[in-house]
Order: sequence, then C-alpha cells, then structure tokens
Amino acid sequence: MPSTAELQLTPDGRLRHFLTTEGLPASLMTEIMDRAAQFLGDTPRDLRKLPLLKGKSIVNLFFENSTRTRTTFEIAAKSLSADVVNLDISTSATAKGESLLDTLKNLEAMGADLFVVRHNQSGAPHFIAQHCTPNLAIVNAGDGLHAHPTQAMLDMFTIRKHKGEFANLKVAIIGDIRHSRVVRSQVHALAGLGCRDIRLVGPGTLLPRQGLAGTLFDQLRPGIEGVDVVICLRLQNERMDAGLLPSEAEFHDSYGMTLDRLAWAAPGAIVMHPGPINRGVELDSALADSERSVILDQVTNGIAIRMAVLSMVMGVKMEALA
Repeated sequence: MPSTAELQLTPDGRLRHFLTTEGLPASLMTEIMDRAAQFLGDTPRDLRKLPLLKGKSIVNLFFENSTRTRTTFEIAAKSLSADVVNLDISTSATAKGESLLDTLKNLEAMGADLFVVRHNQSGAPHFIAQHCTPNLAIVNAGDGLHAHPTQAMLDMFTIRKHKGEFANLKVAIIGDIRHSRVVRSQVHALAGLGCRDIRLVGPGTLLPRQGLAGTLFDQLRPGIEGVDVVICLRLQNERMDAGLLPSEAEFHDSYGMTLDRLAWAAPGAIVMHPGPINRGVELDSALADSERSVILDQVTNGIAIRMAVLSMVMGVKMEALA
C-alpha cells in the first residue's frame, strides 16, 4: 500500500491528489497560497475567472452534507471554466446498497476528470485515490474525524494575508479539538509552515488524547494570552458522546470569545472561524461582526484556495495563470 506522500504527490513532487496537509512540504503549501493570491482580483471578494479547466469535468461527490463547502468548490470549479456535477447522494446507488468502489468505477466510466470527495468515514478519499484510474484526481473535502485540508489552507492563506509569515506567530485554536477534522489539518499546516507556538484550548473532555502538536490549555485566558490569531471551532455536537459537555451556555461562559476576552490576546489579534458559527456559543455577535473578525475574508479566500488546488492537481502550470 502506498504511503500518503506517495499517493498524494507525483514522483517529481507535484500535487497528484490533495488528501491531507500532514507531511505536505512547506514549498507546496506556499505554492497553493501564492497561486490563490493570483486568483484574487483587485478588490475584496473579487475573483478572476479563467478558462484553465475548460473541457474538464469535476464531480462533487458528497456523502455528507455541507452546503458551504460544496458551494465554494462549485464556484471555484466554474470560475476555472470546468463543467461541474453535484452528485445527490440521497438518490445515488450507494444509498441503495452499492459499494463505494462500484460507485467509483461507474463514475469513472462517465469520463470525470476530478472528484471532490466528502465522506463521514475517515480515510474514504484515500481509499478512492488508491483505487481510481491514473487519469483521475481526488480532492478531500473532509473525511470523518481525519482531515479537511482545503479548509486548513484557506485558514493559512488568511493568516498570511493579515499577519505575514508563520515563524514568530502565536496561534490559539479554541473549542472542540477532539472531534474536529479541521483542527488536525490546521495543526499539521501550521507546524509545516514553521509556526512554533500552537495552543489547543478547551475543556478537558474536548481536548485530544494524543497525536497533535501544540500545547494544551483547559483554561481560556492563559491559552490566548499574547496570541496573534484566535481560531474558534464549531462544537461538533453530532459527533460527541453524551456527557462530554454540560451545556452550550456553560461552554460560552468558560470558553466563548468576546471583545472583552480578546483583550487578553496580542494587540491587533484576528479572530477566525471555519463556519458555520453558533453565535453566543463559540463567540458572540459583537465580536463576529467586528473589524477584528476575518471570517467573511475566509470565505472568499476559500474559493481562491480551492481554485488553486483544483488547478494544481489537474497539472496547470504557474505560467498559464499570467
């Protein structure tokens, strides 16, 4: 069985698939961000539309609902002039008992060039990448509790735009660390890009048992003191066992971000959230709507990052973007 690096990268070190940020070279993460910057226009929320994937077919293969992620991938693909198909899993053959491998082979026979895969089982995009034909590219749009690499890269891009390089930054990630695939991809990306102060903050029941770089804090104030970036995570209620969290109100009382609490961070610290926000739980509305919040910037950056990833796994060279 090939390693993730062997599966994800070509022999000359280019992106073959995009499955995880774990072990991804800093040079490739930087290239993704640099390319995304080229897709952004002269004004905020303005994206270039280019014919780089004209004639290519991209299938959004979502076995798990996510309107936000699917929509941004669709906009990204159409901005590159690709043809896009959104597969309705509720009426697909997999809902009728067909295996994932059989579904894959049938879709391959229809001539798709790239699958964007979201699945509630960890490892599903890797399985598809292992078994797909050589001319098909796979992009992971979130799998189980494992990874969400494009979300991590749009977060890295947003941080770089507002705070510069990563080596001297202090970043705190707050909330449901244990059940979040986003945080795993964020931590791997931050560490890979040279960030040396990564803090994971939350109640002990929602902190990871092992396997993630970073310093654990079960109290908010010491966890965010002096940080440059605060990333709030959505509480993954649908993935929690009973009893891990007394109530959302108690979580907000102890760990919810407010403008007053942001004063504990470094001057000019920014606040991020992968969405969707539970207002009054992870952070309050006054902070979410303030100038310190870059949450809407993340959304626009997400389209640009996904344009970059789609074009890179399809082999489009940098000079084609000129």
